[in-house]
Amino acid sequence: MNRESDDRNAVERLDIKAAEELEKQYDSGLVLRQHGPRLAVALYVFAIIFALYHYITAGIGVPVDYWHMGIHLAGLSILIFTGFPFIRTRRSLESLPDRWWRWGNVPIYDWAAVLLGVLAALYLGFSWHGLDFSFLGFSLELPEQALRQGDPSPSDIFFGTILVVLVLEMARRSLGPVLPLIILVFIAFALFGPYLPFQILKHPGVDWRQFINNMYFPQEGIFGVTLWVVSTVVFHFVLFGVVAQRMGLGQFFIDNAMILAGRYTGGPAKVSVISSAFFGTISGSSIANTVSTGSLTIPNMKRLGYPGHFAGGVEAAASAGGQITPPIMGAAAFIMAEFLEMPYTQIVIAAIVPAMMHYVGVISIVHFQAKRLGLKGYAPERLPQFARVWREDWPTVLPLVALIYVLFSGYTPYMSAFIGITLCIIVGFVTPKKPLSLLIPAAALGFVAYNTFYNQVFSWQLASIVSLCIIIGLLHKRERQPFSELLDSFNLGVQYALAVGAAAAAVGIVVGVINTTGVGFRMGFMVTNGAREMAEALAPILSWIPAETFQLANIQLFLSLVLVAMACILMGAGLPTTALYIMLAAVAQPALAQLGVPPLASHMFVLYYGVISEITPPVCASAYAAAGIAGANPFRTGVSAFTLGLGKLMVPMVFVYAPTMLIVLPEHFTLLSFLQVSLTCAIGVFAIATAVTGYFLAPLNGVFRVLMGAAGLMLVAPSGGSDLLALVVAAPVLVTQVLAARNERADLAT
Repeated sequence: MNRESDDRNAVERLDIKAAEELEKQYDSGLVLRQHGPRLAVALYVFAIIFALYHYITAGIGVPVDYWHMGIHLAGLSILIFTGFPFIRTRRSLESLPDRWWRWGNVPIYDWAAVLLGVLAALYLGFSWHGLDFSFLGFSLELPEQALRQGDPSPSDIFFGTILVVLVLEMARRSLGPVLPLIILVFIAFALFGPYLPFQILKHPGVDWRQFINNMYFPQEGIFGVTLWVVSTVVFHFVLFGVVAQRMGLGQFFIDNAMILAGRYTGGPAKVSVISSAFFGTISGSSIANTVSTGSLTIPNMKRLGYPGHFAGGVEAAASAGGQITPPIMGAAAFIMAEFLEMPYTQIVIAAIVPAMMHYVGVISIVHFQAKRLGLKGYAPERLPQFARVWREDWPTVLPLVALIYVLFSGYTPYMSAFIGITLCIIVGFVTPKKPLSLLIPAAALGFVAYNTFYNQVFSWQLASIVSLCIIIGLLHKRERQPFSELLDSFNLGVQYALAVGAAAAAVGIVVGVINTTGVGFRMGFMVTNGAREMAEALAPILSWIPAETFQLANIQLFLSLVLVAMACILMGAGLPTTALYIMLAAVAQPALAQLGVPPLASHMFVLYYGVISEITPPVCASAYAAAGIAGANPFRTGVSAFTLGLGKLMVPMVFVYAPTMLIVLPEHFTLLSFLQVSLTCAIGVFAIATAVTGYFLAPLNGVFRVLMGAAGLMLVAPSGGSDLLALVVAAPVLVTQVLAARNERADLAT
């Protein structure tokens, strides 16, 4: 027993509170002004009520869309305008004494913004079925919404204008000026269409009255699909991730990553990659992923001998991969399912192999870099014991298993999140030692029984599995967390959701403008037309190459992909995954659609390249957070992270040319083509890793690095001919590497 206790103490433990404090240094969306004591308590209570509203409605049923989105947006208005100052300075974040124009450290103009934001958000709900209101001689009479659609009343224009302005301000305060400036360009495009200098972009334009009609009423604009998915799905999964980590799932991931990879060459770096991949299944933020696992793995990598910038780059690249790792994928998967009108489970299945390719690339570079530097793994005494980890902590995985099972059983994402959060609470916080807490599992079992016998929503199989998870989660002997931790996790989950919610509401304006003006297809035409002109110039130069890849149509497709990828990386800089995907899907994806790329492949393409902005200098938030932990140069860390993420950079090209990799497109999928494309892609990424690090079985000189890089690119390209050519190019390197490795072993033997 003492030996097990010593083993547990020898292993680094995840300090959640320290990780959260570290995250606040690099994620501006978590840096809020200090409030007076009364207001701080009131906002804390409000945030918990806000979280409970979403959690409970996920189980019992979400209100009608205009009410639910209005309540969500009203809550965001209260929390953002009281939490984020108009201009962020050190003084504006500090607690200042109350004055007549400042209460609880919130100025009067922010209180006015709160009031107007709540009124504008809830106005649609109150006026949906019409209004007949009079007070002190003032009267307001409105027909129901369906009768004034396209003919908005003055009050519609007033509240709609207020909401547009406040949504842009909420996005600016929580995310910075980049996104609001982009949206202002789209607004100007909508209003001044007839006066644009480029003929291809000209359109009749819309006046302000019609603009507000399109942006304010549901279906598109602010109250469109983006805000609906964020308020019904994304918020719940963000909350699940935070509660699951507090409950102990994060430490369970790290312990298992240590068990799997800690003892091998470059152990700490491989632990970083694997634990970040695990974290990606529950995390909606690459920065949160970076600081959670990086606070343990980066110092260990440095102690082992990795340079600081490389250690930070490993963590940033692996953590950014969490945004493309099923089942949550930074919550973009749920919005993608809505856009494509596909089952969510198909999105998850399609994302599995591309995500694996990213991690193959990162872990290969980590391995060869460790071999080149002669770095070893963890000492055995610093590794957790498999038996102890699984005996004590296996119940922490029950919520994730139940969540995924409910999702794949065909139920709504928010129902699966409700089940997952409920099990997190039961596993992590409920104990028979606190009799009142037993009301939670009792209510959960009653909920399952009600939906099985009365509503007949749950199947017998699902009801049995969820009930069994509830009972096991209640009876296991693992140490529970105090309920104060649960309330803190609800509060933190709401803070995470503020920037995402503001971004989703604001990006809804972009979607509304695109639907109103058709600019997405115009921009798509510009991209494809420009690519065709460049292809026509390059085709004669490359015509001597017999490969089909260098025909005119394929050159045009490749150049279009490059242009779209560059646009995605530039537009995605500094935006949350969900918001950047929504915007890129609306703006960049139509260009790929015009080239005949399958819709799922084109949506995955823009998501991947948008996420790459997380590790692309000069704006690479994850890399900057990792650099802060590593004490390294941020730009150099960003370059290392980008280099490590080369797999993510190339894989989208593969599944556009060979959609068989996505598995779920029957018109493109055959088992043989899938295996050929996926295996050669993985080997190609592996070969490129040797070129990047300069090491395979033995050190590689400059010429051999170039040959391995070229062979790797040929293998990644989905073509049987290029695969054979890659073998010819790599053969001299492979032969010399095998001979060099034999000579090295012989020297060691003597």
